Amino acid sequence: MRLFKMLGSVPLLSVIAGCVVGPTYQEPSPATSSQAVLPQFQASLPPTAANGAANLTDWWSQFDDPLVSELVATAQASNPSLAQALARIAQARAAAGSAGSALFPSVAADASSMRSKSLTGTTGLGSASIITTNSTAAFDASWELDLFGGKRKTAEAANARVFARNADWYGAKVSLAAEVGSTLVNYRACVAIAAMLAQDLKSREQTAQLTALKVKAGFTAPADGALINGSTADARQKLVVQRTECDLDVKALVALTDIAEPALRTKLAVNERLPTPRGFVVESVPAQALSQRPDIAVAERELAAASAEINVAQANRYPSLSLLGSIGIGGFRFDGSSSRSDTWSFGPSLKLPLFDAGLLRAQVDLARGRYDEAYAGYQLQVRTAAREIEEALVRLDAAARREDDAALAAKEYESYFRANDDKFKAGSGSLFELEDARRTFLSAQQTQISVQREHVTAWIALYKALGGGWRNGKEQAAVTPATPARAPDTDRS
Repeated sequence: MRLFKMLGSVPLLSVIAGCVVGPTYQEPSPATSSQAVLPQFQASLPPTAANGAANLTDWWSQFDDPLVSELVATAQASNPSLAQALARIAQARAAAGSAGSALFPSVAADASSMRSKSLTGTTGLGSASIITTNSTAAFDASWELDLFGGKRKTAEAANARVFARNADWYGAKVSLAAEVGSTLVNYRACVAIAAMLAQDLKSREQTAQLTALKVKAGFTAPADGALINGSTADARQKLVVQRTECDLDVKALVALTDIAEPALRTKLAVNERLPTPRGFVVESVPAQALSQRPDIAVAERELAAASAEINVAQANRYPSLSLLGSIGIGGFRFDGSSSRSDTWSFGPSLKLPLFDAGLLRAQVDLARGRYDEAYAGYQLQVRTAAREIEEALVRLDAAARREDDAALAAKEYESYFRANDDKFKAGSGSLFELEDARRTFLSAQQTQISVQREHVTAWIALYKALGGGWRNGKEQAAVTPATPARAPDTDRS
């Protein structure tokens, strides 16, 4: 009867276990004063493609070069950084499973059987052997009631970190895709500059040959020969430097994609044009720009976990109550006779912290300090994200406004150089004017290619800064975040 009375008290204990001590977490809003700057760039964004906003989830497929998508897909399938991120997700899930299991009773079975033999008798009169068998089987159960919410908050913190590790993984995917895309764009721009330098070197070599004939015939001074020879040598070494930079970009792509270099070079040689994205509007600038970044979601979930750990530390300062139970069967066989015993036990176990020299209070202070650190980290991440978005928009806007002028400058300086080259070949122009025109034309060509590269890489930087299409589940459900707040010092139960 006493057993049933104790079992009847379990529902009451479960109600008591609904109490939670410690702060109530409020999700901060990723608002920053920097967002006020974002709208001014909206007008510089390209028009909507096909009357709809583009999906940033696979932004690399929006380039006019299919190799961008191919290299990104290959990198994401084999890059070790993503494998590490997936391993961290598995670890976080295992930790969450371990934390969640503490909310439920544990049951263990224990069985043993031991057989022994002993010799008895008097010295000189012989001896007798006695065989003894001792067998036991038992089920032991224990359940620590979550009276003050510590175990629930431990599980809550673990689940928050599972979410954070998933967001980390997506952030790693976005960063990897952006790095592959930027490296490919840099390589294509490098190749374009190298081709330009090779053409310039060929032109200088032709001028050097013509100048050498003029010097030999006495039509021009030897100084002109020295000038064009030095200019040709300088162009030759610049071409070597540029091709070296292109080779380094290829090595970087090999490391990112794990494609063998000969095969990669074959793919790169199919198309040497600079890849450019199709135009579309980024509807999330500025209102949703910060809420769709995985790194901010990571910072917020780490903040939630730190808040939950304050609850855990607070709960550890209160009494803990466990229910213990055991059911067992025992058997004993001795010298031909046997006996059996059935046992059971059930009862509560109460643990009350009385004196710990301030240890548990220090653990609460430690948890609060970690929360404050996580809160400051969240604020820093929000500011960094806003800065990255705005910088990408500034670069995108500047490159778009420079591109036409850079192209016009290259075209006009080319006409100027061609005119001076024709005059020099006809014998009416000076070598100094020709080399000055060549240098100006070369600089304008390099500037044009650099501006084109900066325009495309600014798009890639903006894709990355906007989170690459990641969406917070709460944001998808249109849940409005609460006002930012630090963990309060008051408890509730």
